[in-house]
Amino acid sequence: MLASKLKLFSISLATGLFLQACHSQDKQMVNSANTTSDTAVQEFYGTTHPFAQEAVYFVMTDRFVDGDPTNNQIAQGEEFPTFNLPLLGENGETANVGYLGGDLKGVLNNGQYISDMGFTSVWLTPILDNPDQAFSGGEPIEFGGAFKDGGKTGYHGYWANNFYKIDEHYPSKNLGYKEYTQQMREQFGLKSVFDIVANHGSPSFDMPEDQPKFGELYDIDGNLVADHQNLKPEELDGNNPLHDMFRHTPDIMQLSNLDDRNAKLQDYLINSYLYWIEQGADAFRIDTIKHVPHPFWKLMSDKIHAKHPDFFMFGESYDFNANFLAQHTLPKNGGISVLDFVGKQAIVETFENPKSDYGDLEEYLHLTHGPYTNPYELTTFYDNHDMPRMNTSDEGFIDANNWLFTSRGIPVIYQGSEMGFMRGKAEHQGNRNYLGQSNIELAKSHKIFQRLSKIANVRKQVAALQSGLQVNVELSGDKAAFYRVLVKDGVSQTALVLLNKGDKKTDFVIKKYMQPGRWLSQISDDTVNINESKLELQSSVAAHGVQVWLRQGPIKNPLLLLELQRLMDNK
Repeated sequence: MLASKLKLFSISLATGLFLQACHSQDKQMVNSANTTSDTAVQEFYGTTHPFAQEAVYFVMTDRFVDGDPTNNQIAQGEEFPTFNLPLLGENGETANVGYLGGDLKGVLNNGQYISDMGFTSVWLTPILDNPDQAFSGGEPIEFGGAFKDGGKTGYHGYWANNFYKIDEHYPSKNLGYKEYTQQMREQFGLKSVFDIVANHGSPSFDMPEDQPKFGELYDIDGNLVADHQNLKPEELDGNNPLHDMFRHTPDIMQLSNLDDRNAKLQDYLINSYLYWIEQGADAFRIDTIKHVPHPFWKLMSDKIHAKHPDFFMFGESYDFNANFLAQHTLPKNGGISVLDFVGKQAIVETFENPKSDYGDLEEYLHLTHGPYTNPYELTTFYDNHDMPRMNTSDEGFIDANNWLFTSRGIPVIYQGSEMGFMRGKAEHQGNRNYLGQSNIELAKSHKIFQRLSKIANVRKQVAALQSGLQVNVELSGDKAAFYRVLVKDGVSQTALVLLNKGDKKTDFVIKKYMQPGRWLSQISDDTVNINESKLELQSSVAAHGVQVWLRQGPIKNPLLLLELQRLMDNK
């Protein structure tokens, strides 16, 4: 009997010690997590790059607003005129391949409009000098056509013949690019994104007779340094110094194919980029980046960052393969961010289709183990000037904007999207039609504009939405719930985002990773106090609505701390 009792006592003692050890270990984990947030102040962030704070309004310079009719050059071009060249479609539809008057003054006049909408940067299509005639070669363009340059002008800015000179259509008296960037910054707090090209100049061959400036390159002093001389690429002469800067193979239609391997061209281009930074450019968007091999971008990036360490650049690599896009972001290739084309495809498919599922958006985010150097530094968008505009309802635009301005990445919105301008239209079907001051005035009362302004200004004020880690809670059906968490440099913010893209209001009960404290709505004046006894936030989100709840202070939830650490370790 005594032996039996001693055996039972031994078992009880062992069990008790084991349970005590387990409890002690659990408590130690919690205490360790709490210590991390209380004393060590462990940092959590998506990115530390300053440009993550930005929201970019994309302007097609000639097609925005004519602020100064005196620079329209209406008579320019002689037998190949350049102003107002309409393309006529069925049912009275039109597009245009001539200049229509937009200029720097037109953008500056609407700086307050852009800023009030919640944007902090303006990306202009290139303002470089382009030829002064319509192109007489190539296949003639028609309404709805594509990949044809015959009869078009350089209104879009991508046919540069002098990478150091502003085109005469854009400046005004006492308003060159330097003055423009200064005034945009000083008057409206708006930064300037400069659009650069490296793979091509202007159309360079196939003209019945050689036209001035086409296929030519001039330096900062106006000296001719390269000339295609209306020759096909394979006809260029390797012994002619004027042909040195061109490859002898075609690339895009009749555009000159610049030889990025040539040292003179490298200096010409990179020094021009540095010149425009001196004139006030705050960031670069890089056109057709995939058409130029990585070594050039590595060289260019190193030279830019040697003088301007935090200078931000993002490229247009028109491809829907994340692994391909990500190659540009690798340090060995220049560490250049990109427009998120994979995200664009998912966003359009989701918000053009009312029956879509928020879950379809999760994969493109690549929050962990993704191919990008940093997914939080990608520029996110749903359309632009090179593709059909998003074709959806007003509510579809509202839902897309609510997602774009709260999820990871730097949002970019193309002019006119704030009113659903020319929705569904491709490049030569009206995508690039003139917006104008009258449409801007109409936009101010449009519901897309009003809802966009609301969420864009929330993002402008909440650092966690700009550069915080994204912690998904629910992406399903018409509902999305996620946190954005930023703990860095004295800032400790947790933003809870609730999205509803359905036609009816929906209820949320958020328990996962919930923390006690005061949660302030960034959309309304509401406040919710969460205590330890009931760690959940309940809220009803209106149809096509968004809510952002912000909590300031250290992170206490040990499970959230573990998840944040996982995201930090694997982004």
